[in-house]
Amino acid sequence: MNMSEVEAATGDPNILPTEPPAELEEQRNWQVILNWTCAILIAIVFLVAGVWKASDPVKAAVKLAQARVPESLSVFAAVMFGIAETFTGILLVIPRFRRWGSIFGSLLLIAFMVFIGIHYNELVGTDCSCFPWIKRAVGPQFFVGDGIMLLLAIGAGVWSRPAHSARSASLILAAVSVFALISYGVAATRHTGTPAPATIAAENGPPISLREGKVFIYFFDPHCMHCLAAGIKLASFDWTGTRFIGVPTTAPASADGFMTKTGLAAKGTVSTDVDALRKIFKFDLPPAGVALEDGYEKGMLLQFEDQEPGATLRKLTFVK
Repeated sequence: MNMSEVEAATGDPNILPTEPPAELEEQRNWQVILNWTCAILIAIVFLVAGVWKASDPVKAAVKLAQARVPESLSVFAAVMFGIAETFTGILLVIPRFRRWGSIFGSLLLIAFMVFIGIHYNELVGTDCSCFPWIKRAVGPQFFVGDGIMLLLAIGAGVWSRPAHSARSASLILAAVSVFALISYGVAATRHTGTPAPATIAAENGPPISLREGKVFIYFFDPHCMHCLAAGIKLASFDWTGTRFIGVPTTAPASADGFMTKTGLAAKGTVSTDVDALRKIFKFDLPPAGVALEDGYEKGMLLQFEDQEPGATLRKLTFVK
């Protein structure tokens, strides 16, 4: 380009173009593509994790408690994380809010990795995932996966336009919060009044009736350390007036050994009728328990750390 062409193009012979327009357009195109790719991928991560927690905080609280979140705070944490992750995912999808979503997402991922790092020795080898269907064991590869997600969150903010309209973002946050609180209310009242089967099969002997008096059914995996610790705690309670039934969710041949090791063998009996019971009393992973009175559910117990399940069982008058 000669000087006359420059002057004609810019109006000033002293200004030289730095890059041809075609190169600028090409650079802008791949930046936009990269930004959208990162934003969509990491938004899916946050939306799936957040909606799961927000829609069923009681079940999510069990996973958080197993990840060393104090059980007394696990339900509150599940609701708050559900709101934060869902809100972040929505911000990442909307271009004018994307930079805020990138910042929030990066902070959440960094905080999560720091928390797992602090409890690494306690959690190594155990399942610790924000997803309801994907299993991830804590180990070096766990941090690699989260590091990749952090890079995606940062990439979603690079080359995104400056965020604006805080009022609109606040309305989105309010809507997500209302959804999470309504979901919590539904989940908290879901496990009440469900009728139990008239009888279930016993490991040995005649069928066990569930229609008379107070009955507590404990679902456990004989090879699960959380179930073992919960079983030992349950064995320490005074179950006078309540029939105790242990139900293995897997490896039924190991059920008697588990009951003996925890001390529960002296408290009750074993049933292997897990399939029939799980169709009615739904839960994700053991340990779990259901309190029945005269054949109807009085409460579903999914928390077994700190003051639980003792506090709930005493409130229901199932233990003394």
